[in-house]
Amino acid sequence: MKRLFIYVFLFFGLAGFTGFAQQSARVFDTEVPGEPNKQFQFLAFYINQGVTSNFFPTNEFLRGQVIGRMFGRNTTSTSDTATTAYIEQRLIPFFIYQPHLFNGKAVMRAVFEIDWTWGDVSYGAGGNQGGAVSGHQVNIQTQNVEIEYMPATGWMINLGLQRMYDNPYNPYRTVADKMLQNGYRMTYFGTHAVGLTLYRNADYHRWKAGYFKFYENDIFMSDDVNMYEFQYERNINKLWRAAVTSHYVRDRARGKGGISILGQGLNSNLAEYNGVFRFRFGSNPYEADVVWLGTHFSRNADMMLDRFALNGFFNYNLGVVNVLREAGWRQGADIAGFAANLRLTYRYGQTLQDNVNIDMMYTSGDDNGLEDRRYSGVMTGNSWAAPGGFWINSGAYILFPHSNVVNRFTPVVGDLSNMGYGFTGGTVNYSKGIIPHRLHAKVGTAAAFSNATPVGGGNFMGVEANAGIVYNLGPFMSLELHAAHLWLGDFFDSADDRYGYPVNGGVQGQRPVNPWTTFIVYKWLMF
Repeated sequence: MKRLFIYVFLFFGLAGFTGFAQQSARVFDTEVPGEPNKQFQFLAFYINQGVTSNFFPTNEFLRGQVIGRMFGRNTTSTSDTATTAYIEQRLIPFFIYQPHLFNGKAVMRAVFEIDWTWGDVSYGAGGNQGGAVSGHQVNIQTQNVEIEYMPATGWMINLGLQRMYDNPYNPYRTVADKMLQNGYRMTYFGTHAVGLTLYRNADYHRWKAGYFKFYENDIFMSDDVNMYEFQYERNINKLWRAAVTSHYVRDRARGKGGISILGQGLNSNLAEYNGVFRFRFGSNPYEADVVWLGTHFSRNADMMLDRFALNGFFNYNLGVVNVLREAGWRQGADIAGFAANLRLTYRYGQTLQDNVNIDMMYTSGDDNGLEDRRYSGVMTGNSWAAPGGFWINSGAYILFPHSNVVNRFTPVVGDLSNMGYGFTGGTVNYSKGIIPHRLHAKVGTAAAFSNATPVGGGNFMGVEANAGIVYNLGPFMSLELHAAHLWLGDFFDSADDRYGYPVNGGVQGQRPVNPWTTFIVYKWLMF
């Protein structure tokens, strides 16, 4: 009897323990969520770079962000005696909220930017600074605060301060490389602006309609700058795509508003700062209507179907500028210019880094300024923003702009117009994946000729040689080393200032020293 009691006790005891263990496991499974909460996301782009070069702004007040054309109004010039040595840092955080309440159809995005040069200033307020000892700088800058609503599959509406790029793709749902290698590649419009955009993305076609407010000025007057755009792109077959586009800027600000003391618009100091043609109307108010009509195309845009990729564009800008004089409104200038681009890439190896590419650009120039009341050069967003458009993926580092920048963005050709002279030029780059997806290197060259000749100078702008090596420490984290040297041409023998700030920075009868740079970069795109 005693043994029977022990057996029964052990049986029920073990059964109870097993049941408890199973119950505990079930409770543990339900307490730990199967997947993280996706309503809120944080992403960020971080960059640190150490730079040494022989070009820098000479104005002691330009200690924060310095942008615009080298040898332009930003006072950036080269030296054969002084050499820079500094470290820059940037963080661009993305805060994304997509509530379950709207079943994925509504997204709020806020993007900010925090930059500084190590050791610059502290205990103050202002952007692009705050890296000195103790820090404590009020320096956060707002890039984007916008809402995206998706009423149906393939339809997207963006409202607020958002990215304004010159291609038909949604910039929040397209990788950066595709944005920079298709459409107009941000050479016309590549910045942020408040407005409303509508995207339609179907299987074989896509389009974009947008409205942007550049400047409001007085809210009770018609003194604004507005931009309207429409782009339609269609797949011709599995390899080819082609698009038709239109942009229209209605400028009624008469030069009011703008960036700090530079102002904005066709007749502003900003034009000379950015390396854009300046319409010199003196103190007379003006009104402008500018239209861009064009097409862009691509073959094998994602470089996945075969080894050849081709993309390019043609864009024609036209318009009219009226000036208020003593006798009333009179025609100030007609606008008629164009730009054309062609980029060919051959992928010879197994990775996207194993490639050779040729990138060519032609932009029309003007031989006599506004003497004939006609401007035959190119216009871009750089007349209203700093910067408003940039060609940053050509592979050049000095002659044309590049993307490894924080506070200093000073290429020789800062705008497609090249101050109104236009240019014919391009780059050739060879890239090799030494260790696939881990280590790759590139060498390249760039050259350009102006299409209009400055007084006292020639057409050859210069030739650049550059090289870089990139080691991927992990997913979207890299350590890079880059170097470039530019040999200036006889274009910079000129101190001509017909189109704005003197070509060579105001040095009479002397070509500036050839610019060079070397920089090491650490990047991390965080998910």
